[in-house]
Amino acid sequence: TYQRFMNMLIEARTEAGITQIELAEKIGWQQTDISKVERRERRLDVVEFLKFASALDIDAAEFIERLQG
Repeated sequence: TYQRFMNMLIEARTEAGITQIELAEKIGWQQTDISKVERRERRLDVVEFLKFASALDIDAAEFIERLQG
């Protein structure tokens, strides 16, 4: 589900020690945009997810496999 997806993505960000501000800077967004995504007020599309994954240095395919598992 999308909630599990977001929980995993937030966990990946916090485990990487990256703040919302730092993530926003890495992908060219505003911190408020990251906050909206994490509060589930705005959904990510697949291209945006790939930007997040790259910025967080996580393997997108492995992430999706874990999501499905």
